[in-house]
Amino acid sequence: MKLPDKKVKDYNSKLYRSRIVNVQKKLKAGEIFLLFAANHKIRNRDVEYKFRQNSDFYYLTGITEEDSILVITKEVSGMFCLPKDKEKEIWTGIRLGKEKIKSMLGLDFSYDLNDWEKEKSAILIGNHTLYYFFGENPDRDRELITECRNLSERAREGKFGPHRIEHPHFLHEERLTKSKEEISLLKNAAEVTKLGHMRIMRESKPGMYEYELEALLDQEYLKYGSIGGGYGHIVASGKNACILHYVSNDDVLKEGDLVLVDSGAEWNYYTADVTRVFPVGKKFTEAQKTIYEIVLYAQKNAILNSVSGTPFNEVHEKTVRFLSDCLREMGLLKGSLEEIIEKGTYRKFYMHRTGHYLGMDVHDVGRYFLEGKSRPLKDGQVVTVEPGLYFDPTDDSIPKEFRGIGIRIEDDIVIHGKTPINLTESIPKEISEIEALKA
Repeated sequence: MKLPDKKVKDYNSKLYRSRIVNVQKKLKAGEIFLLFAANHKIRNRDVEYKFRQNSDFYYLTGITEEDSILVITKEVSGMFCLPKDKEKEIWTGIRLGKEKIKSMLGLDFSYDLNDWEKEKSAILIGNHTLYYFFGENPDRDRELITECRNLSERAREGKFGPHRIEHPHFLHEERLTKSKEEISLLKNAAEVTKLGHMRIMRESKPGMYEYELEALLDQEYLKYGSIGGGYGHIVASGKNACILHYVSNDDVLKEGDLVLVDSGAEWNYYTADVTRVFPVGKKFTEAQKTIYEIVLYAQKNAILNSVSGTPFNEVHEKTVRFLSDCLREMGLLKGSLEEIIEKGTYRKFYMHRTGHYLGMDVHDVGRYFLEGKSRPLKDGQVVTVEPGLYFDPTDDSIPKEFRGIGIRIEDDIVIHGKTPINLTESIPKEISEIEALKA
């Protein structure tokens, strides 16, 4: 795979305009869609976290400025955005301003953000349904509910506001199926991720700290044009790998241990999500090999099962059966296979799902069930496949050689008919490949 071009691409006005128009087509008369951009979050005192735009807002507009408000009805579209302000721009950067944003997106109207308070009643009035992501910001929820209630009290004037709030599922349904351009961005994210994972496989050694590997990942991602990881890096050595969302990354790497690394680069708002496990030293132990080969076989089968038309949950159920059967044969689970699955005793060793949707968010949007049934996979969807086994280091009922071993292997899969496309297959995961790289 060719390395992605580091150059920043031109703003694609036609793409974002077409997405806004698609939303308009979903709306009926009397329905209004409001979407709020992300705002800056305080890290400590007056220091802010690095800003990242809300994924839905970026998907529809491509605009990376904070605090804007996108307004769409069947008839018109518009935005409230940060006003041009020379003094503030000196401190925090040049703002686009309402005229430029209106021109870029082909909007019908644009206002300075300061005008929201006086204009929101006029924006909402005459619409019976508000499409809005309720529950993400309690203060904003209260503001909109209060405004809708106030408008309802003006019925004697012949005026009304929204009396129903709906979740904009249609937008997430659109994001669920990826275009060729989106899959290309995910390929770029995967390729940069490969460079990071392979580097830490080569350079890790006893005596290093987990955070040193984390630093190498960030260096590699940033070096090739990524903004960094699409989520917090998990670098878990030894028994830390049995903590699913371990992010302390402050332990020392020890000879004889494994390192589980769950990390993916984000490229132009699309993220990879990859997990690999490798020895701190040069070789896997026999016990480590035994567990690793079970998980790898389960993962390969799950990828083969990730085909168009297969219910999403079926991939997980087949993986559970295989792993449970292996654990039963090893004497680690008691009873028949059906009893183990029915009672869920396998969760002692395998407590998470086998995958999830992937895209702009690492746990990307989209419903997994439709009308109570597991949703069939469909061409253009991108999913992760990530079975694992984890052996509690404090559980004396587990043979000593297995205690503290945590294995998870994860790749990014494009659903493509009966032939899944593995975007991350070139990142080594065979034992022989890993040991050769370590040597």
